[in-house]
Amino acid sequence: MSFLFGSRSSKTFKPKKNIPEGSHQYELLKHAEATLGSGNLRQAVMLPEGEDLNEWIAVNTVDFFNQINMLYGTITEFCTESSCPVMSAGPRYEYHWADGTNIKKPIKCSAPKYIDYLMTWVQDQLDDETLFPSKIGVPFPKNFMSVAKTILKRLFRVYAHIYHQHFDSVIRLQEEAHLNTSFKHFIFFVQEFNLIDRRELAPLQELIEKLGSKDR
Repeated sequence: MSFLFGSRSSKTFKPKKNIPEGSHQYELLKHAEATLGSGNLRQAVMLPEGEDLNEWIAVNTVDFFNQINMLYGTITEFCTESSCPVMSAGPRYEYHWADGTNIKKPIKCSAPKYIDYLMTWVQDQLDDETLFPSKIGVPFPKNFMSVAKTILKRLFRVYAHIYHQHFDSVIRLQEEAHLNTSFKHFIFFVQEFNLIDRRELAPLQELIEKLGSKDR
């Protein structure tokens, strides 16, 4: 069953990726939530003292996946094959899907189809214990950072699509504060650890500068 279309009828998708309670990663997630509550997002994204960078990036990647999943879930009824026949972020940016295994050559597809491919692909990466080990003491693979960067780069595209194509719906649903906070947290995180190339962020560059200037 595909990740999103199976639950098309429900208004939001339930995040499928849970960090097991009692695990060290769960403690890290709780730490992240507590610092987020302080309202200082720049501080909230910093690597906690004595923690492993890979683990911190893993926990936050799972968290962003869940957040974006829920945010997109609220607007799926407006993001359809006919309203969004291509996956884009405004007129200048169009995304084609390839995962390197099932689909090697990038294909042009509608936004809902692209996001379905994307979320299913991310879910598979997060569930892969060799890539995202959930047990203490199991080392992260050597290519972990490049996998995490690819996941985050692609998740950014969902934010970019929502902002460019569906922001009016977000406003109607009174969710703009939630979207803005989630995106700001995401951007501060990827900036802190230099996880997404600046060129990739171009579709939302103005917004990113605006969000950043408020925190200086």
